[in-house]
Amino acid sequence: MIRRVLLFAVAGALLAGLLFAADVSGSWSGMMAFGDNQVPLTYNFKQDGAKLTGTVRGPNGDLPLDEGKVVGDKLSFSVMVDMGGTPTKFTGEGTVKGDEIVLETKAPNFTSPPMTLKRAK
Repeated sequence: MIRRVLLFAVAGALLAGLLFAADVSGSWSGMMAFGDNQVPLTYNFKQDGAKLTGTVRGPNGDLPLDEGKVVGDKLSFSVMVDMGGTPTKFTGEGTVKGDEIVLETKAPNFTSPPMTLKRAK
């Protein structure tokens, strides 16, 4: 009985996360800190339910997002960046708060301070 109640509670929470997912489709801009340097980034998100695709535009041009998803007010994705001839996988995890996303980006031996993306008007 307890197992059944727990199963329904977990399934309900997952369904609620999908039904009430934030819509992040569109263009978002922010500045990523690389040491003392600030790098402008523009994300163009396309959301289809929980699936998130799109691109990020930065110094290396437009790069496709992979493994993207949105659950509730949380989003995540990865992007491959050429770092001096070495492909490096960066991951992004963020929280949507209205027209802002607080995003943390990580790669091996690198974590950027959280940055705030703002939705383009």
